[in-house]
Amino acid sequence: MAAQFGRRLRKGATTTAVAAVAVAALSASGAPGATLVTGSDDPQATGSTPPPDDSAATGNSPYYTDLPPLNTPDKPGTSTNLPVTGSAESGIPASILAAYKKAEQTVAGSDAACRLPWQLLAAIGKVESGQARGGRVDANGTTFSPILGPVLDGRGFAMIKDTDNGAYDGDSTHDRAVGPMQFIPSTWATWGQDGNGDGRKDPNNIYDAALAAGRYLCAGSRDLSVAADLDRAVLSYNHSDAYLRTVRSWFDYYKRGTHEIPDGTGTVPPGLGGGTDRDPGSPSPSPSPSGSGKPTPGPSKPGDGGSTSPTPEPTPPTRPAETLAGVENAGTGPLTATAGDAFAERIKVRAKNKLGGPLAKVSVTFTVAGDTDAAFDGGKKAVTLRTGADGTVTAPVLKAGEKAGKFTVRAVATGHSLPAVGYRATVTGRPADAIARTDEKALTTEAGTEFADTVEVKATYKGAVAAGVAVTATMITDDAKPVENDKGPYFNDKGPYFKDEDAAGKTVRTLTDLKTGADGTLKLPKIYADGTAGTYKLRLTTEGGATVVIELKVEAAGATETPGPTETPEPSGTPEPSKTPEPSGTPTA
Repeated sequence: MAAQFGRRLRKGATTTAVAAVAVAALSASGAPGATLVTGSDDPQATGSTPPPDDSAATGNSPYYTDLPPLNTPDKPGTSTNLPVTGSAESGIPASILAAYKKAEQTVAGSDAACRLPWQLLAAIGKVESGQARGGRVDANGTTFSPILGPVLDGRGFAMIKDTDNGAYDGDSTHDRAVGPMQFIPSTWATWGQDGNGDGRKDPNNIYDAALAAGRYLCAGSRDLSVAADLDRAVLSYNHSDAYLRTVRSWFDYYKRGTHEIPDGTGTVPPGLGGGTDRDPGSPSPSPSPSGSGKPTPGPSKPGDGGSTSPTPEPTPPTRPAETLAGVENAGTGPLTATAGDAFAERIKVRAKNKLGGPLAKVSVTFTVAGDTDAAFDGGKKAVTLRTGADGTVTAPVLKAGEKAGKFTVRAVATGHSLPAVGYRATVTGRPADAIARTDEKALTTEAGTEFADTVEVKATYKGAVAAGVAVTATMITDDAKPVENDKGPYFNDKGPYFKDEDAAGKTVRTLTDLKTGADGTLKLPKIYADGTAGTYKLRLTTEGGATVVIELKVEAAGATETPGPTETPEPSGTPEPSKTPEPSGTPTA
């Protein structure tokens, strides 16, 4: 039989006598879980209760003190025909057990170093709500009626004024612990999870609540395979030594073995108060007398309402040197990168305590936000790391995607309602380290006409297409230091005009604001030749400094080949001198 105490204890109402009874019951019975963190059997024992890391998830609300039975449940696998039902104490309702195991797997996927065992969730679920009132949940894992702790109005319990306007607990004056894992609304606002993928974070859903509890227990630098860290995690849930011993007992008990039982058949500890505690189909809770439409919370748990009880033991104050005051930029420089490249600068954050000094082992989550495809190494949009001894932590390498523009990286202390640190990052388009023509056609025309062929170029960066690269095109001189030419080919980017019209402002020889397309290519506007014949040069320069020079040839209008002068051939041989004939009839001397 279980050691039944039959009631829940208030915050701080665990007197020395009650604690002694609990320990004596364990020791006398030999029940599982008698070995605590302070016991000699635990090599990790600290010898004292560690201080809590955070405020209690439950607001230190009451819990069940029932201890495990003397008998040990069968370990899984000890029989090929394990019974569907067995010891009511070792059996866990099907949906509840599934939620714990799913939470363990989910946390292992994102924080494997925590080593969260599902049996710890089961132990806390047993102590907090009797496994969701013995598994009284619907097909989605939501309790048929709310499970509510007592009003936390300072009368025998903590004083926590309303933080959710009654959204979760139906009380707009004070908070109450809610759901199978008994989160107070303010803690749920930070740690709430969607464990069943329905798009909601509902503390009354066992899948959501179990995952939230798992992440809460893993906060900070905890490794739950280490006894001291496990103790700190449990105490952060409800800061009470007796609570720790009770959870430890059930944890060890469930590690020895358990089995699945049908939903709704689990054992509910006696004295379960709070909530409406109704079966499916039973009448809904009565509306509140105020007419607000919110259900009136069920009966308070034992001891609520100012009954006489021992003075609550105060929670030890946390020293300023151990209290997180916030996170700040630890000297991160400008974050700029080219598309596809890694950011050279690494984001660095520093956690500080209330004295302004460094605080180690603070969990910091870095998140890439905004319209960007940039991500941390491995394609992760969010990464959680812990600060070192100097209080700083450096995010993984951030890599730019293909999308140019600005975005933000936020760093926040995980699980704390403290301001985030924002880092503005900029991704610029790929530059080009090479640009070349897409063909090798000669570019020739007559003076006063346009070039028939269009100039097309392609830009690349490290061999890959360079899209969206800025290009400048200039008609240049042939000097040692070329400048814009004032004659020869030009761009007419003003539209057609008449020959006899003043062309001032229309003979443009430099074009800017050109950009390569998605395939890295660029086609220039039409090129015209003025009346001056000759060979000219067109230079294209990209953002990034890549350059190509293209030759343009302008021929004289109507130019044709002119043959050389005709030479008169000389007669072959040497001619004899002519003889003058004597006139006839001239007497001889």
